[in-house]
Amino acid sequence: MIPFDIEGKKGRIKRLKEEIAVPSFWQKPGAKEVVSLLSKLEEEVEIFEAVKGEIEGIDELLPLAEEDPALADELSREVERLREKVRQLELATFFTDPLDERNAILTLKAGAGGTEACDWVEILLRMYTMWADRKGYKWEIMDRTPGEVVGSRTVTISIDGAYAYGYLKAERGVHRLVRISPFDANRRRHTTFALVDVIPDIPESEVFIKEDDLEIETFRASAPGGQHMQKNETAVRIRHKPTGIVVTCQSERSQYQNKLSALKILRAKLSEWERRKREEKIEEIRGEKQEIAWGSQIRSYVLYPYTLIKDHRTGVERRDVEEVLDGHLDDFIYAYLKQSAENLRNLKDNGNKG
Repeated sequence: MIPFDIEGKKGRIKRLKEEIAVPSFWQKPGAKEVVSLLSKLEEEVEIFEAVKGEIEGIDELLPLAEEDPALADELSREVERLREKVRQLELATFFTDPLDERNAILTLKAGAGGTEACDWVEILLRMYTMWADRKGYKWEIMDRTPGEVVGSRTVTISIDGAYAYGYLKAERGVHRLVRISPFDANRRRHTTFALVDVIPDIPESEVFIKEDDLEIETFRASAPGGQHMQKNETAVRIRHKPTGIVVTCQSERSQYQNKLSALKILRAKLSEWERRKREEKIEEIRGEKQEIAWGSQIRSYVLYPYTLIKDHRTGVERRDVEEVLDGHLDDFIYAYLKQSAENLRNLKDNGNKG
């Protein structure tokens, strides 16, 4: 387990409180996110202090428990209760990237499979929004391209809350669904895929976009079946000419709001583009290149002929598929973040030895 830097967190809390105390603080972009982060750090320190005190109390009672079965049973229940709190503290140690504390922008894209794939996107959308609700995070649909019959071809949502990106980056990849299709009259088994992409929300002050680099189009927002739901051209499509990145937004009722949302997505995508370019350069220097293929799913959701959800990166399995699809994703997220943190630590240790 990576050490829980309690003193470092206390120092961070002190600095954030000093930042918030400045009269002009609330005029700054991202002020709410800073307050949310402060609250999260204070909660982590409070849990740490409470767990530390309870563990010390249990240690003092252990000699007495050897002669008192009732006390031994009570302490055993206390230990189980503390395990979840310790897990929360351990999870906090996995967030080492400065971007982890940011809000997240999550995009779901249907793979091949037509109606089946669009329905799978809708199921995933429900799963992630329910997960966000359980965390107390705010979420909002920023853009949505409906399927021809049901569901969505693509959906982009913003999820706001402390460490939203840190958690959800564990979900990035291809998700595979196996089930009896409700759209197949012959009741055959279908396999379909959806891509989950997650990027950190980047404040306007951190990414400068030249107006001349943008190609902006407006069009009418569309409803399922391709019919127009508005006469006015409120939807916005923006192309960043230097990189070729294209973003759209049509969920808001006004063109102005859609443009703001599209620019928010574009800032995040540009920041991610820069990060990936740097990583590609490093991989080129190292001589390592990992191909990411559409078929390389990170997780399978099998609903027929048996029920099982398996994460292929960590090996974590769950058979209570309805529970997972209702947003109980923490087992998968925890295992992935723990594995990533351990791999990073081993990489650093090997580097130091070399």
